[in-house]
Amino acid sequence: MRSPTVVQIVVDKPLAQGFDYLWDEGLLGAPPNIGMLVEVPFGRTSLVGVVIKVSTYSDYEIDKLKHVSRYSPLPPLDPGILRLMNFASQYYIHALGETIIPTIPQMWKKPDEWEKIPNKLVADKEKQKKKKKQEGAEGFIGVVHLNEGQKFALEKLRTIPPNKFKAILLQGQTGSGKTAVFLNWLSGILDDAKAQVLLLVPEINLTPQLERRVRAYFPEKEMVVLHSGVSEKVRGIAWHDAITGKAQIILGTRLAALTPLPNLSAIVVDEENDPSYKQQDGIRYSARDLVIWRAHDLKIPILLASATPSLETWMAAKAGRYEHIRLDRRAQGANLPSVHLINTRDPQTQFSPGDGCKPKIKSPITKTLCNAISQNLEKKQQSLILINRRGYSPVLSCSACSWLSKCGQCSSYMVLHKAGAISRKSVLSCHHCGLVKPIPTHCPDCGNADLKTLGQGTQKIEDLVEEMWPSARVLRVDTDSSRKSKGAEALFQEIHEGNVDIVVGTQMIAKGHDYQNIGLVAVLDSDGRLFSQDFRAAERLFAQLVQVAGRAGRANKDGEAGGEIYIETQFPDAAVFQYLLRHDVDGFLSYTAHERKEAGLPPFSYQALVHAEAKNLDKAIQFLNVLKRQMHSQGRISKGLRVYDPVPKAVMRVAGTERAQLLIESEDRKDLQEILEAMDRYLRENSQGRITKEGRIRWLIERDPISI
Repeated sequence: MRSPTVVQIVVDKPLAQGFDYLWDEGLLGAPPNIGMLVEVPFGRTSLVGVVIKVSTYSDYEIDKLKHVSRYSPLPPLDPGILRLMNFASQYYIHALGETIIPTIPQMWKKPDEWEKIPNKLVADKEKQKKKKKQEGAEGFIGVVHLNEGQKFALEKLRTIPPNKFKAILLQGQTGSGKTAVFLNWLSGILDDAKAQVLLLVPEINLTPQLERRVRAYFPEKEMVVLHSGVSEKVRGIAWHDAITGKAQIILGTRLAALTPLPNLSAIVVDEENDPSYKQQDGIRYSARDLVIWRAHDLKIPILLASATPSLETWMAAKAGRYEHIRLDRRAQGANLPSVHLINTRDPQTQFSPGDGCKPKIKSPITKTLCNAISQNLEKKQQSLILINRRGYSPVLSCSACSWLSKCGQCSSYMVLHKAGAISRKSVLSCHHCGLVKPIPTHCPDCGNADLKTLGQGTQKIEDLVEEMWPSARVLRVDTDSSRKSKGAEALFQEIHEGNVDIVVGTQMIAKGHDYQNIGLVAVLDSDGRLFSQDFRAAERLFAQLVQVAGRAGRANKDGEAGGEIYIETQFPDAAVFQYLLRHDVDGFLSYTAHERKEAGLPPFSYQALVHAEAKNLDKAIQFLNVLKRQMHSQGRISKGLRVYDPVPKAVMRVAGTERAQLLIESEDRKDLQEILEAMDRYLRENSQGRITKEGRIRWLIERDPISI
């Protein structure tokens, strides 16, 4: 008698094990393969799963096993992506099924549609061909037009064997032409008709500009774009083209890092230091770290590009583990921007009562900055004002009783948004839980009608700028304004076309964009990001300041001024600003490395968090204390490994749920892995999924957190 075929399937559930099913080849019409996407009965419903094992044996009675219902028309996931998923599952302490399945587009998780999809793909291909003819391509810079530094960097890249793992840090000043270097490098790799390359960017709004440049370099190559902003249908088709090898260039944000690519030959991570590469829900992976592992596993080169590398990457390059290639001058030879620090505690920087240009309300824009912007406008150049807070005002306050606009569901304040940003009327909005309320006509506590705004966001600065420069064309760029019309890309096009004199925006405007007429950059409220409970705050602020400074003077030629950046601060002597004055990225990173080493912080140690959520904070804290005691009793807390006392999170309550965290720190990565696995086993034994049986506490383990 022929032995039954047993397949092990993983599904999108927080369950450590796979499930055994029978594969009826006569019924299904094909033999099973590891990596197949299938539909299986699960309890009273059915789920989509992935085959991870094929055998003739099961620990359970064969007669009690259910049958696989059907399989998708997709080819099986390639062995490389399955190895990556398995590593991510183990390293980030997440079940394999809930690591793999969420990366698959919704289009392919609807089994009832599977039979119709092949015909749909043919029809959509015809539409895409027509659309491609209409899409623009711009920014091609051939090898002959590169400067000497770029040519030297390109030659070094071309000496790297294509079938060998090599991590390369391409560190270059803003405007030094890093993109032109790595696109010319990729052109050699794509000479192979089967080769696929993965190009990651940190944020959605950077993809359209880079997409046009890639099309200019590779007009005949099939390219797909993958990020959360594209429709599910478009993403599903793009993912299909990637997994089948039809698409040779895959451009996307962090979710593209987990795309199956059977012929992957090279990876580029642009702005590799950006915190956006860290996933903040579900499996909390670092896309940058995973693609480095993927490149090592596949024995292919990976290039990490940045003007301000992360401390981890920079140290790896300094230690010789990564190849270090530098671009120390701007592509067209212009000087770097002049940095001006405005001490806001200095009375001379402030407006005097008799100043004609003094605004009617108290202004965060100093007299010094006002004069600089006015001079820049006279030169017919654009100005860019960065304030990293959207909305009109962070807090609404009562002048009589000190009432503040706290969110009733979160331990944070509701932000005032003017009419048109979120709704037709001005509203209070919580940026954590999304709660929206009308603005009260009087104080809810004392009835006082004199309510005032505290602090400022992009909308308030926009109003102020329009008052101070009434003839200037002002544009606000933030997530509120980009929701309208054609989104962020339309706003950036307005800047590129010169239809704007002053741009007010959040970090959306700070990086990656090749503006051609920005003469001045201003940074407001920089101190708010300088002092924070997060030990990485200074590193992130420095990177952002370098990036936003790099938007100025990009079109200037040899020896011309590189634009100006004005930074308002009460602490001009802070290391961040002093190193920025000298454009000394390496000096700042060396200083930061010394500080971290003294404090025993990453990358000189390894960290993890256990998150706990409950209706009551005491229950969450108690749950984490019990977990800590359990690890002590098991002898898991060894020398060199520290488990701190549980504490409330920085934003303790979100959407009515209280949140706490337990920090684990280790000098050894292996010791940290072992205690996290022990915690995971203990918690799973006492939980249904990720909710404890007693107390109904929701928990999650996060490896390498970027925010504590």
